Amino acid sequence: MLNTLIAGYRWTPLPDFGAVRVLGADGVRFLQGQVSNDVQKLTAVDSMLAGLHTPQGRAVALLRLMRIGPDDVLAVLPRELAAPVAARLSKFVLRAKAKVTDASADWQFAGLIAPNEASTNSDAQPTANLPDASASASMLPAVTQRQTEIDSSFVVRVAEAPARWLAATPSGMRSLAIDRAVTDVERWRAFDISAGLPQVYAATSEVFVAQMLNLDVLGAIAFDKGCYTGQEVIARAHYRGRVKRRMQRFRSIGSATLAVGDSGKFRDGRSFRVVDAVALSDGRCEFLAVAPLAGSDEEAAEPITTNAGVAAVASLDVETLALPYPLPS
Repeated sequence: MLNTLIAGYRWTPLPDFGAVRVLGADGVRFLQGQVSNDVQKLTAVDSMLAGLHTPQGRAVALLRLMRIGPDDVLAVLPRELAAPVAARLSKFVLRAKAKVTDASADWQFAGLIAPNEASTNSDAQPTANLPDASASASMLPAVTQRQTEIDSSFVVRVAEAPARWLAATPSGMRSLAIDRAVTDVERWRAFDISAGLPQVYAATSEVFVAQMLNLDVLGAIAFDKGCYTGQEVIARAHYRGRVKRRMQRFRSIGSATLAVGDSGKFRDGRSFRVVDAVALSDGRCEFLAVAPLAGSDEEAAEPITTNAGVAAVASLDVETLALPYPLPS
């Protein structure tokens, strides 16, 4: 049905997305003790972001949680992390009535971008004049994090300006993306970067403390819930002082090639670690990176875990771009 209603929208197949499925009567209660958000508030119409962390508070993965049945939760994440995350969670199920599996092969994912929406400064954004969308597309969720079921797909609004949705469709069913104008994954990532939305990949798993990725600002941490893995460190950072190293948005002034997990120093001496990056058409790079906030003492900032073999940039000239949300002062 939806295919005939949103001809002006652009679809981005997301083959690098995967899923971990938690099925069973105790599934929500089990996840409540594992991830940073309040999973008890997860409903059929309210999705949420949540971090899975080590006992040291470092993010193993960032999960988009969707309730697809009364005792059925789908956690969307990069496909490369699905198997290790499923295995990690399975070790803690114990006597709970819950089964955790890597369900990546059972689902297909696509992103939906509304036409004629406000764009950001990045020249990696789609700029084509798209036809007006049908007003019938108002059946899509209108508020970020809201979820609905359309035909066989579960659809969540994940961002504003431009309005974007994530669709999860069982692999055996017709994807919403069929017969739609298609854009590439890099443009979807460019929108995520413009929106200040982090992702955790294999190269950065267990590297960043939750607040370094702005998970507190993005509503992915519930500070009033019970215990979960990593809570002590995350709560201490929240209640005992300002986090001096946070994810920020940058654009290289000259040509640069950066990849997830790369590290280096800016020209002003601050060290950084790349969270996500996209190449611009003129050879520059726009990226999210964790770095000391401007004016912070580099030596006083929280350390970032480094891995052997990570690329290092000696000195990079950048301009700082605005995020669409304020960072705590």
